[in-house]
Amino acid sequence: MPVAGKIILGAWAFQESAAISIICFAIAAYLHLRSRSPKPAIPDSAEMMDRAFRLTASGRLARAIALLTKTLRLDKKRWQALQYRAELRASQGDYRGALDDVSEAIRLAPDERHLYLLRAGLYNAMGQESPAQQDYETASRLADI
Repeated sequence: MPVAGKIILGAWAFQESAAISIICFAIAAYLHLRSRSPKPAIPDSAEMMDRAFRLTASGRLARAIALLTKTLRLDKKRWQALQYRAELRASQGDYRGALDDVSEAIRLAPDERHLYLLRAGLYNAMGQESPAQQDYETASRLADI
C-alpha cells in the first residue's frame, strides 16, 4: 500500500491508507474462504460403494472388502454393501462370512428376492440343501408378488 500511495499520490503514507489496507485484507480473506471447496463431514456411503466396485474391477478384492466394511460402519442399514461384500467373500471361498452378510442383508431388506437366491447358492456351496430349498421357495413366493 505505501508503494501505491507513493506512485499515485507522491507520498508514502496518507491518512486513509490503514483503512484501505484493512478493507483490502478483509476482501482477500473473504475471497480466499469462498474459494475453498467444502469437505463433507461424513463420507457418502454410496460413493464409497462405487469406489469398492472400482477396486474390484482392478482386482483388489481385499481392499474392496475393507472399504465395504468401513461403509457398513458408517451406514449400518446399507444392505447393498452387505450383499456386495457377501458376493466378494463368496468369490474368495469365505462362505461362512458371506452367509452372515447376506443373512443380515435379508434382515434389513426382506422383500429383495435376489438376496434369497444368493443365500440359497451359498447354502448349496456349503452342502446344506434344506435351507437352500427354503430360500428358493421364499424367492419363488416373492417373484409371484
